[in-house]
Amino acid sequence: MRALAPLLLCLLPPMASGADTIYKCIKGDRVVYSQTNCPGEYSQREMAFEFGLTREVDSDKHTDPNDPLTELLSGKAISSEKMLSLIDSEIYRLNQENSYIEVMRASEMQKLDRKRFWRGAPETDPEFLKEVAVMNQRFDEMKGANDASISSLKARRDTVAAANAH
Repeated sequence: MRALAPLLLCLLPPMASGADTIYKCIKGDRVVYSQTNCPGEYSQREMAFEFGLTREVDSDKHTDPNDPLTELLSGKAISSEKMLSLIDSEIYRLNQENSYIEVMRASEMQKLDRKRFWRGAPETDPEFLKEVAVMNQRFDEMKGANDASISSLKARRDTVAAANAH
């Protein structure tokens, strides 16, 4: 019996290491878990355990062969309509970010104003005015970077649209 215990301990880690991926097989309202691929009539989701975390991946779905990021990174040309769409969506995102920056600026200003009020300092207090100037400079820099990106994107959009018109 004593000789059997070390043998079992040696066999246990290899068996446990193969069980890091299981499959969740779904058919209607029936769910079955398996260590092998699901039968064809079941939809399959892969459950992977890594670093103590469980990750569920729909392994039935195939990767989209026309992934825009993959196309851009591979150097393949994309259509001008798609390029215009991507540029417009990025311009929209940057405009939304600028709006969010203004909300953050207003919130920060309220915080500084409350701090000044509780110190009992007037609105002309040099320390308060310095804090406001530093805050405005920080938000102006963020917004300026976004505005520069927006203007270069608009120029690129105009170039692509002009080339598309010819």
